[in-house]
This record gives sequence, C-alpha cells and structure tokens, in this order.
Amino acid sequence: MSNFNMDPTKFKKDMGALAFGSALGAAARDYKSQMEAQDEAQAYVKAYQQVAIDEELGDEEALEKLQERRMKELRQEHEKKQEMARKGHGEYRHIGEDEFINEVTSSSLVACHFWHPEFPRSKIMDKHLEILARKYFDTKFIKIDAEKAAFFVAKLNIKMLPAVVFFKNGIAFDRVVGFGELGEVDDFPTSVLEERMLQTDAIKKKIVAKVQSDEEPDAMERRRVYASTLPKEDDDESSDFSD
Repeated sequence: MSNFNMDPTKFKKDMGALAFGSALGAAARDYKSQMEAQDEAQAYVKAYQQVAIDEELGDEEALEKLQERRMKELRQEHEKKQEMARKGHGEYRHIGEDEFINEVTSSSLVACHFWHPEFPRSKIMDKHLEILARKYFDTKFIKIDAEKAAFFVAKLNIKMLPAVVFFKNGIAFDRVVGFGELGEVDDFPTSVLEERMLQTDAIKKKIVAKVQSDEEPDAMERRRVYASTLPKEDDDESSDFSD
C-alpha cells in the first residue's frame, strides 16, 4: 500500500476553490431563477394590461353600438310622430261626413265623438276629449256633428248622445254612450273617462306623451267650474238626438 502524502496548503486551496465554485454556481442559479420569475411577472402584467385594454375597447365599442341603436330608435320614433301629427294626432279636430272614412281608417286607433252643438253634455265630453287628445298621441281624437252625419249614425246604430266610438284599424270595437259609465254626473273628472278608455286599449298608457304638469290641473278645474254651471238636461234630450 503506497503512502499518500497530502499537501495541507494545497488541500485548503483546492477546498476553498471548490467552495467558491459551489457558492458561485448557487448564486448563478438563484440569479437565473430570480430573472425568470421577474420575466414571468412582467409577462403576467403585460397580459393583464392587454386584457384590460381589450375590455376597455370592448366596452367603448359596446357603448358606441348602444348609442347608435338608441339614436336610430329615437329617429324612427320622431319620424313616426311626425307622420302621426300629419294625420291629426295630438289635437282634437272637427271633421265633416265626407272625411269620416279616411279619418277612421288612416290611423290604427281613433276616438270619434258624435256630438250635437246644442247639447251641454256633448260640450262637456268635448272638453275631456280635448285634454286626452294632447296626452295620448297614439290615438287620433276627432268629432263629427251627428245631425250632419246621418249615414254613419245609422250605420253605427247610434241612438244616444254624446257617443264616443272607438276604432281600431278602421273597425269600431268599443263605445262610451252618455255618462252612464262615467258616474252619471256632469262634473266627472277626466281620469274617469281616461280609465274607461284604458280598459279596452282605446288609448295606450305605455306611450303616453309628456304633458306639462302645471297646465292640466288648471284646465281641468276650469272645465269643472264650467260644467257645474251648465243646466241639467232630461234623459230624453241626450238619448235621442234625432227628435
């Protein structure tokens, strides 16, 4: 067995070099891991930022599309109202017998008041219909002198006044005759007639036009005062206008 002579000084140097090499390798590995972690974190941040940008752009595009759709709807609604206004919607008009057919067939919903100029209750009904004509733009409100529209009075079998006949696409589907359904009083509020018309969709609440709130109460009060000054009429006066 040969003797192994170790140089202590050389051994220390070799071990020192080995220890330094191991420490340097560990440091290199730690540095590499740290850099990889930083790269990964930066990549995550970039990906998150890109997602945020995409979402923001997506929200802006969705908002633009929503605004465009809403503007289109508003334009269509405006054009529709202009067309309806040309047909007489939004006001309460007197028509002649020769206009009757065109008036009741040119709009989907029409309220036609058959009235008599000398009947106080016809005048009361006039006042309420005038209010509702401004409030419910979707329904056309018209009136016709019953004495001058004998053909349609007979055709519709109207025997009492006032009579308000409601048409849908040119076909009569409902009517309010006299004040029997309105409390049988001359000073009934407009809301009573309004509710009666809503029950059969003669007017549609979902498209009620905006009305200035400070106008209608005053107007209604004036109408109530006016109605209270009118003389009460016998039943046969308003029930058979042909006599």
